[in-house]
Amino acid sequence: MSALQLTKKQLDKIIDLALAEDLGCGDITTEALIPSDLSGRASLLVKETGILAGIDIAAHVFRRVDPSLQVEVLVRDSASVKPGDIVGRITGSVGGILKAERTALNFLQRLSGVASLTARYVAEVAGTGAKIYDTRKTTPGLRLMEKYAVRMGGGQNHRLHLGDVVLIKDNHINALRASGMKLIDIVEKARAKAPAGVTIEVEVTNAAEAADALKAGADIIMLDNMSIDEMSRVVGMAAGRAKIEASGGITLANVRQVALTGVDIISVGALTHSYKALDISLEFASPGLQLL
Repeated sequence: MSALQLTKKQLDKIIDLALAEDLGCGDITTEALIPSDLSGRASLLVKETGILAGIDIAAHVFRRVDPSLQVEVLVRDSASVKPGDIVGRITGSVGGILKAERTALNFLQRLSGVASLTARYVAEVAGTGAKIYDTRKTTPGLRLMEKYAVRMGGGQNHRLHLGDVVLIKDNHINALRASGMKLIDIVEKARAKAPAGVTIEVEVTNAAEAADALKAGADIIMLDNMSIDEMSRVVGMAAGRAKIEASGGITLANVRQVALTGVDIISVGALTHSYKALDISLEFASPGLQLL
């Protein structure tokens, strides 16, 4: 679980919340129809091309529901998968497998969707110096999992939480300008009061603001919804004195054009808020079903 930056206790808490939604009142269908001594083997079957993420989480769900289940992981996270690939097998109580099925697939499909979309953006900027980053636009409670999935797709993580980086956004600036502060003053105040060594990033909307942020010594300058021409202008102006991040309105259709301006970072909220879950199902091997 270290790769997820989640402790087992944290992971169990998230999984238990998800299981409570499904199993809080029991599984009346399985309990009514499936003999308690029926065992079998099920496969996790991929039905769509993409990047796998969350296979160990899915395995943990099955074991959380029924510790006696045997889970075999056949394909590791970050691997490319295609229709027909079997990425895991679960053997044991059919009832236990059925009770865990939806929750396990919910995690696996969604995290694989995040990884798959990230990989498409990463492919679009290949050969440029730009890196694809996520944002904090994540599903509440699932941030670390979704940011893990971004990494599995070849992307990188922006700040994990509000205590990670000083990011001076438009609302901070507007609130302080109302009291008479200029952008240079705001950046200098952040530098003076933030913990030593913390990165200072500033969101700007035009080249003039970017020039002020450079003068104030910002480490990263975020270009919010700027035109391609203005992004190129700011990159030239910065000349390596600060990292330049492009944000806002980034799509698969324009991300390469943005990357070619010379920006260092392209942050894409869509990675974790507009992905499509990868189609993965659980299928029983019916000849393998038997009474214990």
